[in-house]
Amino acid sequence: MSETDRPGFGEVLRGHRRAARLTLEQLAEVSGVSARTLSDMERGRSKGPQARTVTALADALKLDGSGRARLIELARDGRLRDHWTRRSGLCELPRSVEDFTGRDEELIWLSELVYAESSPGVGVVGLITGSAGLGKTTFAVRAAHSVRSSFPDGVLFLDLFGMSQQPLTADDALRLLLRALGVADQHVPGDPHERASLYRSLLRDKRVLVVLDNAASEEQVRPLLPGGGASRALITTRRLLAGLEGVRRLALGPLPLPDSTELLAGILGERSARDEESTLARLAELCGGLPLALRIIGNRLLSRPDWDAAQLAARLTDEERRLEQFKAGDLKIANAFGMSYEQLADSTRRVFRNLAVVPGRDLDAALTAVAGGMPIAAAWDALDELVDLGLLQDGAEGRYRFHDLVRLFARDRLQDEETATGRETLAERVTSWLLRMATLSGRWFEPGYGRPDRPDADLAVLISEEEADGWLRVNVDNWLGAMRAAAGSGRHSLVLDCAESMHWFSDRWAHSPHWQEVFTLGAEAAGALGDLTQQATQLNYLAWVHSVPPSDPEAVLRYAAEALELATRADATAQIAWAHEYTAEALLLLGRHDGAIESSSRAAEMFQTIGDIDSYVQSNAAIAKCLFDEGRYAEALDRYLGLLAVLDDPESGMTPSVVVHSRPLALLRIGSCLRHLGRRAEAITALSEGIDLVDQLQASDYRQADALETLASLLAGEGRTDESRRTYTRAARVYESIGDIEAGSRCQALAAAVS
Repeated sequence: MSETDRPGFGEVLRGHRRAARLTLEQLAEVSGVSARTLSDMERGRSKGPQARTVTALADALKLDGSGRARLIELARDGRLRDHWTRRSGLCELPRSVEDFTGRDEELIWLSELVYAESSPGVGVVGLITGSAGLGKTTFAVRAAHSVRSSFPDGVLFLDLFGMSQQPLTADDALRLLLRALGVADQHVPGDPHERASLYRSLLRDKRVLVVLDNAASEEQVRPLLPGGGASRALITTRRLLAGLEGVRRLALGPLPLPDSTELLAGILGERSARDEESTLARLAELCGGLPLALRIIGNRLLSRPDWDAAQLAARLTDEERRLEQFKAGDLKIANAFGMSYEQLADSTRRVFRNLAVVPGRDLDAALTAVAGGMPIAAAWDALDELVDLGLLQDGAEGRYRFHDLVRLFARDRLQDEETATGRETLAERVTSWLLRMATLSGRWFEPGYGRPDRPDADLAVLISEEEADGWLRVNVDNWLGAMRAAAGSGRHSLVLDCAESMHWFSDRWAHSPHWQEVFTLGAEAAGALGDLTQQATQLNYLAWVHSVPPSDPEAVLRYAAEALELATRADATAQIAWAHEYTAEALLLLGRHDGAIESSSRAAEMFQTIGDIDSYVQSNAAIAKCLFDEGRYAEALDRYLGLLAVLDDPESGMTPSVVVHSRPLALLRIGSCLRHLGRRAEAITALSEGIDLVDQLQASDYRQADALETLASLLAGEGRTDESRRTYTRAARVYESIGDIEAGSRCQALAAAVS
């Protein structure tokens, strides 16, 4: 007979009662057990009554020997089965929030996890990671509720207290989970390995979802994971738990702004109708996509009906007081960050605080080493620990970034835990390093400097122009922020040196939006130092900034006039000549060709007088450009060809690096002249050679884009349609990269039209 065919306790009890010719009421009166309880037993609702109840029934029924022993045994078996199958109420899944918003892709990820297949003996485990305030627990609870019907044997939730000073041990967690699975305390094995084995065996035979919230470590959760079968485990943690093998990972990030705004409106409910949508969007933006921050702000507004949302947004705009606004009752964003902060080693806490002085949005290990006052190997270790706890976000190519609110928390920790003198020393150290590093990088491109023979020992090593170029671009927010800080603290020489070092590099990155501020700070620093020549130089650079498309010729004239006045007072001939040259550029942009030629000719004479052959060639190129714009293509071509001859003459006296950068531009202009003169094949050759040289310099700008568009047109005219289409497409990409969307669209349309 099978286990399921054997009569149970209720059926045997009924048989004994009927054999004794007793009704339920009569047995109740004799045994002292209520008729209701007896009815539940016989109908199988109570399969394992307590031992004293069974003894009373056996006595009332006058059972002895095998009949008595069998009834007692069936009751004991029923109690065990009941403990193993009944819902205990322990580890019950918390309620979900009604206003849950977004995370659609993440919810799909979890639903796929439910039905995912795995190798034999390997349980399916999902790991949700992310920094404080991202709503990992809220998401896990919502997701677990959404798939609850797929787990008929239950959904268990256990807080592992990973961020507390005393996280739940694996042994204690196993005891709680086993009890939730119906195992009585006295049947929980004392040996940790046996306890974990029993837990895995129960999960293997059931379909249970176990949500392990707020995990502290791999060691804590490993014994809690299923070893196979239909059960699933879902872990949330601030740590990466990189040591866990075979888990499916989901990195939870900030909510996008539309979802953030929707969540805030959902929290506010009917009150949201009172507030402008733009105000809610601004509040959501200031929360940085953190659901905890959004809930705090929403709860603050709900609990204070008379508050104006726009006024709260204005208060949050003030960085000095923003973090303290994120508190509502027992919810406080700083507490969430503080729990992660407390997990750090003392040395890493210091690094975390110190990184608050970094001016830009991201950083690398070299800058971390400077801020932390440590070797770079130790900086890497600190960065790993900060990323592991979600206090820093790691990105591409070894870059790291703070969330805006975490940065404010780090700044507050620095303010509270460091002396004023210490903070000032730290800021000076970081500012000085950034400016010296930027100056060193900029001078790679300056004739007469290039690769330094003996750079500062504490600066990062740059071994090529490409590395210097890359460092300046990715760190622009940092070194420009350092320029601002140095200017504010009166360190004018550092500021001026940095601005001056950017002159040649700026031509490689002509469309960067930063040059206006860089050279303005340089001019102000020179003025503070009383250096009229350098002040005129920086103003001439500002004139150049405004000559780059989309140009502002009136601004060019204004800066050139200021530079001319200062250079004249300082008797700085070179800067007088450059002021004339930029004046010519502005006049050319305004269509005043005669005036432009006159100014460029005056500049050329002055450059020739002082023996500056490099600048003399550039002024003559400007004259040729004036002739070209007037439609005097043959005269312009003669001038450009003459300039090319000088560039190709090794005895010309020109600086080699200037030749390298000037030659492709001369070829591009020659190609344009040849095109207008109807010499199409020669134009294609010149333009192609010039574009190839620009590619080698990695100096894409408006001149290259214009040349590509011209070349594409010529190729189409020659019937070389595939080449033309590719060249138009490439021109479109260059235009788009420099922000000229209209020209990019035009070239895309031309590419599509080529046939």
